[in-house]
Amino acid sequence: MRLLLVFLFLTHPFWAQELTLVNKTALQADHFIGFDAYKHIYFTKNNVLHKEGDLGTFVFQDFQLGPIASVDIINPLNVVVFYAEMNTVVFLDNRLNEKERINFNDLPSFLNITAATNAGNNKLWIFNADTQQLELYQYRTQQRTQASQPFPGKLISQVSNFNSCFLLTETTLRHINLYGSLLFENTLEGFSKIAANNDDLLGLKENKLFFLKENTVYPISDTFNEKPIKDLQLTQDFLYLYDGKTLYTFTLTKPKQ
Repeated sequence: MRLLLVFLFLTHPFWAQELTLVNKTALQADHFIGFDAYKHIYFTKNNVLHKEGDLGTFVFQDFQLGPIASVDIINPLNVVVFYAEMNTVVFLDNRLNEKERINFNDLPSFLNITAATNAGNNKLWIFNADTQQLELYQYRTQQRTQASQPFPGKLISQVSNFNSCFLLTETTLRHINLYGSLLFENTLEGFSKIAANNDDLLGLKENKLFFLKENTVYPISDTFNEKPIKDLQLTQDFLYLYDGKTLYTFTLTKPKQ
């Protein structure tokens, strides 16, 4: 009975949030990455990274590295492209010119990683596949700092900013800060993607969206009635949803605290 009451409480319309569609546009891409702080759009098509906007149109490609696993655009002057098959990170400038790359196979201490995102100050958030731990990697000094205890389960998604990192596995969501403190750990099953803006976090489950807070899941009332959501981005002003053909821009009211 208690579990039923909790479920009803969390899914009551009082908590439900509404999406307001403000724009939609056609986009031919394999994956929508997002918009940077200067409103340039990033996407991949045929394993090529594209950037378009007022600055111009730019591309980056290196087919020898295999498929692009992830792209972090939190700093448009230092875009982080991760190639999981080759265990390699490539850093790009604001015109998608290569600045440098790190092949983790060639390090004095070999690292097998399944995720890499920007932590700022010449650091990366990396997920060590062998130890099942989140680490901070200082790529100028090659210094590694363990940011989490080992935990079980397959890593589904890693999103971060310069202060903290969210990690989603099949059963658990964890939030860890720059100092290695576990901010929260929630049981969370069935989610396929997460998207974050600072400490605001959205989750995708069975084509439905939820605000994710510590110990609380707030459903978003609107059902996305188009094709299944392929990619999403949450910014300070908008929520972007991509279904493989059309990019939708929504405003979204955050849940009350």
